[in-house]
Amino acid sequence: MTNDFIIEVNHVFKQFEDGKYALNDVSLQVKKGEFVTILGPSGCGKTTLLRCIAGFQVASSGDILLKGEDVTAVPPYRRPVNTVFQKYALFPHLNVFDNVAFGLKMKKMEEETIVRKVKAALKMANLMGYEDREVDTLSGGQQQRVAIARAIVNEPEVLLLDEPLSALDLKMRHDMQIELKELHKQLGITFIYVTHDQEEALTLSDRVVVMSEGKIQQIGTPTDIYNEPQNCFVADFIGESNILSGRMIKDRKVMFLDREFDCIDEGFDKDEPVDVVIRPEDIYIWDKAQEKRGQIVGQEDDDVEDRVPKGKFTKWYGTVDTCIFKGVHYEMRVLTPDGYEFLIQDYHEYKPGTEIGMLVKPEDIQIMHKDHYIYNRFAGEVVKPGKVRFLDAEWDVTEEETTPFNAGDEVEVDVAFREVELMDYEEEGKLSGEVHFILYKGNHYHLTIRTDAGDDIYVYTNDVWDDGDRVGITIAPEHIHLRKPGLSEPNELLK
Repeated sequence: MTNDFIIEVNHVFKQFEDGKYALNDVSLQVKKGEFVTILGPSGCGKTTLLRCIAGFQVASSGDILLKGEDVTAVPPYRRPVNTVFQKYALFPHLNVFDNVAFGLKMKKMEEETIVRKVKAALKMANLMGYEDREVDTLSGGQQQRVAIARAIVNEPEVLLLDEPLSALDLKMRHDMQIELKELHKQLGITFIYVTHDQEEALTLSDRVVVMSEGKIQQIGTPTDIYNEPQNCFVADFIGESNILSGRMIKDRKVMFLDREFDCIDEGFDKDEPVDVVIRPEDIYIWDKAQEKRGQIVGQEDDDVEDRVPKGKFTKWYGTVDTCIFKGVHYEMRVLTPDGYEFLIQDYHEYKPGTEIGMLVKPEDIQIMHKDHYIYNRFAGEVVKPGKVRFLDAEWDVTEEETTPFNAGDEVEVDVAFREVELMDYEEEGKLSGEVHFILYKGNHYHLTIRTDAGDDIYVYTNDVWDDGDRVGITIAPEHIHLRKPGLSEPNELLK
């Protein structure tokens, strides 16, 4: 450890009695004085990670260091941290002063010292004059400030905040965000903040830790997280995104929408399948009728030229389907003739039915390695000719697939995402499961289906499903392909 790190989380796992992992090999380093936000959807493991740092839960394996000392098994009261909880946990029988002073009194400090420290904490929390008020007479925002004052009065080296603003209304939450940022600046101590609110994370943080499924997906500054997402989950979870399947032709050249686009990304394999992210505000649009009159890119038309960059850019076209005013901008859904859907944000209004042109600058096209290829791969075993076992079930396959193998041979089973069929009734499938994650890819949905045995299957579909839907899963024999274990390339039929 270097002296810059006040917290180190090293390869921490947290497994519960049902065998599920709330934390799955999590590592994180936090510098002294940083404001770090742990962000993710419900059930991603963010609160469990915070509670492990605080000492309220003990990691199943791995270690946690505070100021270079291993505190993995150290109880909370012996750690130099304080926690502000979502539900505040104030003492209803004590007034504001006594709530804030409680920890100091437990330490048996002198009365004069207690008064001085409490007054200083109340001043920081903007609560001067509230000392004698009963806590149940305070607003939600005032109660939250009491909870924060009670935490900071102990002068912790780390302040942990577990979704502290979630119970407040929108305006109060925004006001408290400003107060928290100012408080962090005044105290100069380390803040670890847990939230599921993306705007909150981007507003408050020096760095953001994005989590999903008990794993850290990306760590970076708010700007990095928004502009350079490392995978589809981050791109989809942080703000609005248009996410499309593409293919890298070569460095700085990518194919999507059946068109070639210039980009600035390098280091991908030739013809590598990729995911393409374009933020809604980065798509330039114009009325197609203006283009027909010659009033478009490079022309001297102020109404268009001021908004659309000059240069040779790949253009595509579509029709505005919906247009909603969002206060600062208009948000439009645009449909292309070949079946793609785009979300676009622009300061100008385009009525539904308007035919528009679209383009995007190379630097605004974000290229990502795919989280998964275009096929599922499972470990399997040949049962007999025309029969293979995987995912705890026996499946029919064509005899041609099993011809190179003997009964009992271990194989890898490839199934293209597009060849998995989902059934409305789970009993109709060979397997049953639940829709676990949905990602729209411009002209189709990419679903993660978690089977009842705990395995994940990825599916491309045009059907609309909701998160949590129960489904049956079936795969036709001709769509199951077998290969010897360890081969790196997918089956030729899947390319």
